[in-house]
Amino acid sequence: MEDKQDIIVRFDNVSMQFPGVLANDNVSLEIKRGEVFALVGENGAGKSTLMNILYGLHRPTDGNVYVNGNRLEKFRPMESISLGVGMVHQHFMLVPSFTVAQNIVLSREPRKLKFFYDLKKADMQVRKLSEDYGLAVNPDAVVGELSVGIQQRVEILKTLYRGAEVLVLDEPTAVLTPQETEELFSVIRKIVKEKNMTVIIITHKLYEVMAISDRVGVMRRGKLVGVENTADVNERMLASMMVGREVIFDSIEKTGSPEDVMIEADDLYVADNRGLMAVKGISLNVKAGEILGIAAIEGNGQSELVEALTGMRPIEKGKLFINGKDAVGKGPRDVRKMGLAHIPEDRMSTGVALPSSVTDNMIIGKERKREFAVKGIHLKKASIVRYAEELSAKFDLRGAGTDTRVDSLSGGNMQKVVVAREFSLDTPVLVIAQPTRGVDVGAIEFIHKQIIEKRNSGCAILLVSADLDEVFRLSDRIITMYEGKITGQFRPDEIDKMEISYYMTGDRTRENRPVQQGGTQ
Repeated sequence: MEDKQDIIVRFDNVSMQFPGVLANDNVSLEIKRGEVFALVGENGAGKSTLMNILYGLHRPTDGNVYVNGNRLEKFRPMESISLGVGMVHQHFMLVPSFTVAQNIVLSREPRKLKFFYDLKKADMQVRKLSEDYGLAVNPDAVVGELSVGIQQRVEILKTLYRGAEVLVLDEPTAVLTPQETEELFSVIRKIVKEKNMTVIIITHKLYEVMAISDRVGVMRRGKLVGVENTADVNERMLASMMVGREVIFDSIEKTGSPEDVMIEADDLYVADNRGLMAVKGISLNVKAGEILGIAAIEGNGQSELVEALTGMRPIEKGKLFINGKDAVGKGPRDVRKMGLAHIPEDRMSTGVALPSSVTDNMIIGKERKREFAVKGIHLKKASIVRYAEELSAKFDLRGAGTDTRVDSLSGGNMQKVVVAREFSLDTPVLVIAQPTRGVDVGAIEFIHKQIIEKRNSGCAILLVSADLDEVFRLSDRIITMYEGKITGQFRPDEIDKMEISYYMTGDRTRENRPVQQGGTQ
């Protein structure tokens, strides 16, 4: 019989009802002290809601939650933090203009003479915490100038500073390189083994579940459908449990061969928001019927490159042609008229209109077309709603009607809205950034197939993704970027993921392969 003293978190018959959606349906779950527990499931399965209940962001409609034997009463973050629960969200909650130390001690600043912030003591406490847990940071560094991987360390240290015994990580490796992922996993193993902490990971990457977790819980449509020892399952079994059917990723057939050049950039220079050059003399091309993947750590110019290609950021120097037309100096509307559709990396700020409905977001870019408007002015609402419902069904938008405000959707469902809209434009050029960030395994399978279908139909696709598996799976060619320059160009079968990550960090000393600039193969 299991020792109940080993149970640090317990959910007893927890249900969470939102308007029109039963997010959690009578969930009972026990999580042990000193284990890594992975929680997986499709978007809308209820896993994030369950963890938000644990962290005090939601009060359940029914049921009880216990931490260290103490029942949560108020369901507020301060209550959960006081009981030893810390959570690192997918979108970091840091103050960019503050230093590392200021972010970590925020709201719990050490004082001298009771009134004054003790900067020296804060610095010392952060250094000691950093050393104790093997999470190297510079307390004096400004957070906004740090890489995503280091910012994540700051978030973890912030929870540890508050005495966390249970650490919840929401999609922790979404923007990390293989080396950064392995470093994170080393830290997780260290704190679990040496500090007897419990780590709960919400993730869509099943190979990471297999690599780091002791046990895994699978949720589907609000229910907990199973808890398994990780050693007793494999990725395919977990994927099938998640979606209720077999999920096949093994073969995506690519047909045809690249033809006309549809995107052509020559000696392109693009500045960032500070006026510093983020793209430094890049030349590349993408042909009809091919996918060019860009592999780079966030903050190395790929975002600015995408914004320049799509008319969202001015080009300082160089040439750019989209579908044979000069795109230098053109804005987003003009570039879209040239035949370019765009899935932006930040769906919340540039991908959707948050206060608007699913229907309104689906129709953006087509609102003046004859089938949806009379003389381009008076909207045909019935036709628009029918169109939005068809897209919602095709892209499996769950838990919401087409009249639902987009800002009430989960991140994965927001992404489905963007993907559905842009793919339906039927353009000859697609620029795609982070197409499956935060979406579930079933949706990933569907989106990947849609991308390949677009490619096979002759679409020229530029793909930027922080997920190297995605880049390798979909791309015909891959270029690596570091500090605004191309550091290498490869076919997916020429190089492996660990090797390519050296090019992503500017370290080419491990390989004698020459740097290939351009894209004129």
